[in-house]
Amino acid sequence: MNPDQRRILVLAEGKFSPLKSKTANGAIVYLPQQVVAVVDSTKAGMTAQQVLGYGGAIPVIRSLQEGLQFRPTHLLIGIAPPGGRLPEDWRTMIKDAIRARLHILSGLHTILSDDPEFASLAKEHNVTLTDYRKIPSESEVVSKGTWRGRKAKVVLTVGTDCNIGKMTTIVEVQKDMLKRGLKSDFVATGQTGILIRGRGIAVDSIISDYIAGCIELEVDRSIAEGYEYILVEGQGALTHMGYSGVTFGLLHGCMPDAMVLCHQPTRLKDDYGMPLPDLNRVIRFHEEAVKFFKETKVVAIGINSIGLTDDESHAAAEKITRETGLPAVDAFRFGATRITDALLSYLDAR
Repeated sequence: MNPDQRRILVLAEGKFSPLKSKTANGAIVYLPQQVVAVVDSTKAGMTAQQVLGYGGAIPVIRSLQEGLQFRPTHLLIGIAPPGGRLPEDWRTMIKDAIRARLHILSGLHTILSDDPEFASLAKEHNVTLTDYRKIPSESEVVSKGTWRGRKAKVVLTVGTDCNIGKMTTIVEVQKDMLKRGLKSDFVATGQTGILIRGRGIAVDSIISDYIAGCIELEVDRSIAEGYEYILVEGQGALTHMGYSGVTFGLLHGCMPDAMVLCHQPTRLKDDYGMPLPDLNRVIRFHEEAVKFFKETKVVAIGINSIGLTDDESHAAAEKITRETGLPAVDAFRFGATRITDALLSYLDAR
């Protein structure tokens, strides 16, 4: 089926919110014509707009059975719980969806197509199980250092924490570059990005030795297709004790020519209770992580201003600019022009 013909029912039971349903939210923002409804019995009767502050009239409904009236073709598992495992009480819902002949889209670490019960049921009802975190064998490679001979420019989003807007910021930058007629590609590195882009590699599911190699492969693929600006979705955070490893792998695999740091001004601590780092210190940390190999710079700050008014978001951006000397903006709310301008100014001068 052509992806544009999909009618997606999103499963986000008990978790539909600005911060706890990243996959659902990404689909609503970037695939709005495909999403028909969201399943979350705790918010049934509301709309996506009322829950998230965007998404318009997409309804939130009580159950899978209620969702079938919207004639969905696919069920998207719209959350990524800690550890990425399938909640046991969701098995029945997924089996019911398969029996209703819905194709399943999953970004969980639990690989549904490897589950004998799901696989058998899917075969019986002639539906597909798409696992965005299933790693193809060709991606299990060590890096070769191809960055030393490339002419295309690579940009990576990094963050002061996890789940802070790295994908959204880089997608908005690509949209702005495309408007300017620039040959730019978005390289997805997580399940939501892969859903949106239609390809990519879930770097948090790959053997650590292959993180750098698998993203190098994706970058080289985009370059071979003629793209001149390769925009790589960041993952994790160097300053997050649980997920720093994947960030280092991405940094050294794509060897970015420039970076955009993503930050949420209202978030003071990470999920370990550790204070978020000083912005200038974390900027230096990322630049030093690459400097052993090549010069690179953080050239702009992408703000996640959830919970702030427009005026408060602008004020937070101005404060960050005073502190860092870098342009700052919530690209989702106000467009990525300032970030793109900073990137092009820096990259074109190199």
